[in-house]
Amino acid sequence: MKRFLILFAGLWLVSSLAWADGATISMFLATDAGPGKAVGTIAVTDTPYGALFTPDIDGFTPGLHGFHVHENADCGTKQKDGKMVPGLAAGGHFDPAGSGRHEGPYGNGHLGDLPPLYVDENGASSLPVLAPRLKVADLKGRSLMIHAGGDNFSDHPETLGGGGPRKACGIVQ
Repeated sequence: MKRFLILFAGLWLVSSLAWADGATISMFLATDAGPGKAVGTIAVTDTPYGALFTPDIDGFTPGLHGFHVHENADCGTKQKDGKMVPGLAAGGHFDPAGSGRHEGPYGNGHLGDLPPLYVDENGASSLPVLAPRLKVADLKGRSLMIHAGGDNFSDHPETLGGGGPRKACGIVQ
């Protein structure tokens, strides 16, 4: 019986440590001058079903917002077509397989496609979303981006789901 209890305690400890993998990303407004005011955090934890993203942010327009992992750990501005674009230094959606497709978190396109964030009538978001194809380790050295407006996970009628400008960004250490 004593051996059974020791074995059970050991298995419990190992399974608990597996759940401990996680990160907390500080999110900042994407402005013409680079990262701006802090708007909250997004905690990410590994689960048996993928990475769970739990936002604690506020100051956004109510409704759905596009949410993605971007390829670079940089939330700065970058020039495009002669104009400085907030958050553009984060690069495109994380797409290690080079799929070139925007198919959402359950498709076979970019790994960076995450479920949209829901922002309540008070401008806050706290509803977790699950990304079944990602683990916390995939995020290291990348950035998280929140876009203005929703995301239809298609390149039609607008490229990259029509999510709109980059509104907030955070670097995953």
